[in-house]
Amino acid sequence: MGMSNEVMSFSPFGPTSAGGSANTGSDRATGAPKVVRASGGAIWRRMPTGTEVVLIFRPRYQDWGLPKGKAHPLETDEAAALREVLEETGLQCRLGRPLPSTTYPDRDGRLKTVRYWAMTVDPRSGYRGAPLKPGPEGADEVASAQWVPMAEVRSRLTYARDVVVIDALAQHLATLELDA
Repeated sequence: MGMSNEVMSFSPFGPTSAGGSANTGSDRATGAPKVVRASGGAIWRRMPTGTEVVLIFRPRYQDWGLPKGKAHPLETDEAAALREVLEETGLQCRLGRPLPSTTYPDRDGRLKTVRYWAMTVDPRSGYRGAPLKPGPEGADEVASAQWVPMAEVRSRLTYARDVVVIDALAQHLATLELDA
């Protein structure tokens, strides 16, 4: 699937995670939020055939991407990332290293900043490799969540902004192999 060439910017860490409103600031004329705060994860696992990453498919937008979503008021970015991943994939995960954030205009023309983390499935969750299934909160948005071989992830992603996150994850995982 081809990638969109929309306007976007990338930041290594994004906005603060001290909580606060999901939207920061507002336009004086309209009262509309200036920035929508969101979080997500690049969930990875090692398999005998190589590294795999979870991607989601949203039928409403006909796109493949990383699980993410808007933060609730007073919710930290980290808590939002874990909640959104659980809702969209059914996986309880652990936060790893922060990955690059993305900022882009959402469908309503507001700026949306998404903070990402490398994530692994929490071993206490009981997950044993069953097919992924979005939780009830994410089932209306996400039609499919799949483990995808790292070699195929870049070509499956719809948006170039997600490739930057995956490339940072791949670089991080390469440093883990060097340390082993």
